[in-house]
Amino acid sequence: MTPSRSLPFLPAAAVLGSVTSLSIGTSLAKKLFPLVGAEGTSALRVGFSAIVLLLFWRPWRWPLSRRDAGFIIRYGLTLGVMNLLFYMALRTIPFGIAVAIEFSGPLAVAMFASRRPIDFLWLTFAIIGLGMLLPLGHGATLDSTGVMFAFGAAVCWALYMLFGKQAGHLHAGHSVSLGLVAASLVVVPYGVVHAGAALLDWKILAAGLGVAIISSAIPMSLEMMALKRLPSETFGIMVSLEPAVASLLAMLLLGEMLHASQWLAIGCIVMASIGSTITARRIMPQAVEVAG
Repeated sequence: MTPSRSLPFLPAAAVLGSVTSLSIGTSLAKKLFPLVGAEGTSALRVGFSAIVLLLFWRPWRWPLSRRDAGFIIRYGLTLGVMNLLFYMALRTIPFGIAVAIEFSGPLAVAMFASRRPIDFLWLTFAIIGLGMLLPLGHGATLDSTGVMFAFGAAVCWALYMLFGKQAGHLHAGHSVSLGLVAASLVVVPYGVVHAGAALLDWKILAAGLGVAIISSAIPMSLEMMALKRLPSETFGIMVSLEPAVASLLAMLLLGEMLHASQWLAIGCIVMASIGSTITARRIMPQAVEVAG
């Protein structure tokens, strides 16, 4: 009897653990913003994540063609910009709302991949949710600049999925570790310029390493385990819970309280994501998630 059959709940628990670890890591990262800014925090996370995964996966063991190198570079650069824009959004808007807006990226990819009539229902849910979150009219409560950064991260997430599919024939550890190296080439210099010598404080470096492990290394390892044992549809449904999990943990760890209408909006986006996952004609290969 295989472990996955004897303990069928373990893969699902791994996905939930991944989403929870990612949300905890990002919540902790936000506490570094007053010290090194969103740019410096993003540099710490991406830079240390690249180092940890390079040491763990040792990607130099696998051959890499010039064509595949191009795929990984595009994938990695998009990943780096996505993380940077997402952290920039977190400066002025709540974590859970930023995740919900960012989910519009993969939702758009799913809608284009499956154009059946039922998809218009999920699109409607997504539009309603986003419409309730966006800073429209005089009663707006969200910072418009933060919202634009979150939408920028959403665009990058969509591109990240498409570029990740191009590199999907490579071993996940190979593509992700080298992709993070490419991401660090963008994010780390930008963060160093903005944060300067503050990044050399050993306490901040230690905190950055912890954030990288909790928000990247642990979630990615858990997701890789789950993807081998769960249908992609089930995996996608569980990942769709991330905006709700992020909102709950941000409330507990950061004290970010949301209005009832904002919880409802997040619920609409979660429903749209779950629905599009269930009814999609073709499920795109899941890229290991390191956003947020």
